[in-house]
Amino acid sequence: MNRSDLKELYYITPIANIPSILKHGILSNRISSKLSHYSVAMPEMQTKRKNKRIPGAGMLHDYANLYFDAHNPMLCKVQAMNDQICILRVDKLVLDLPAAIISDQNAASNYVRFYPAKEGLMSIDKEKLFARYWTHPGNQYEEWAHKSIKCAEVLIPNRVEPKYILGALVANQAALESLKKLERELPVDIKGDIFF
Repeated sequence: MNRSDLKELYYITPIANIPSILKHGILSNRISSKLSHYSVAMPEMQTKRKNKRIPGAGMLHDYANLYFDAHNPMLCKVQAMNDQICILRVDKLVLDLPAAIISDQNAASNYVRFYPAKEGLMSIDKEKLFARYWTHPGNQYEEWAHKSIKCAEVLIPNRVEPKYILGALVANQAALESLKKLERELPVDIKGDIFF
């Protein structure tokens, strides 16, 4: 994948967290655990992530994580919450931040590889990453691998500053109204086709 293939990056979060995120930024798990917040994270995945060290770098929980494609298995898992979640649009300039790292699939995967951001884009399988579906009937191993690639990440040490947040996407009118009650200045678009 080339940088020109990217429009922006994404972060999935409960709408209730937006005021805090716009004040403090998108935080690493380690930092956010010290603040009151809501989470859509799956506990079993967080247990794996908590104990994972990025080779030559820090612990995975010391990094804020963004997705290349928001239409991914994580968003599918939380579809019952479509009225209460949003996707933050993040400027791809975060790739230029010192110590930014790219994982070629879900960072918690046993088969993940990590790269400095400048080199990492070339490791991403663009066709699989941006494929609409990751299911492979009759081939469970291919489906597991593709599912993990759909969740490839950009990892930023500690936090993504609020200045990199471009706007938000929501699934429906109810979510839009909830977000606008909390934050009127953030540009928000309804993009139901991204959600499940």
